[in-house]
Amino acid sequence: MDFTPALRVFFSTVGYTAFGLVIFGLAFWIMVKVTPFSIRKEIQEDQNTSLAVLIGSVILGLALIISAAIHS
Repeated sequence: MDFTPALRVFFSTVGYTAFGLVIFGLAFWIMVKVTPFSIRKEIQEDQNTSLAVLIGSVILGLALIISAAIHS
């Protein structure tokens, strides 16, 4: 039984997952550095729901862009 195609798919999946996580981490780090206030304090302590929705929207948008880049 030849596992070469399965291993190739597995390693490419791991590679794309690592790539996506790095891009997500970099984008979140940029968002934290650009904002003039603490995102953690605003969401956790001040219960700023609109900021949480905005951050979630940015994350979903990044997910769509990364998946489209990987798929093509």
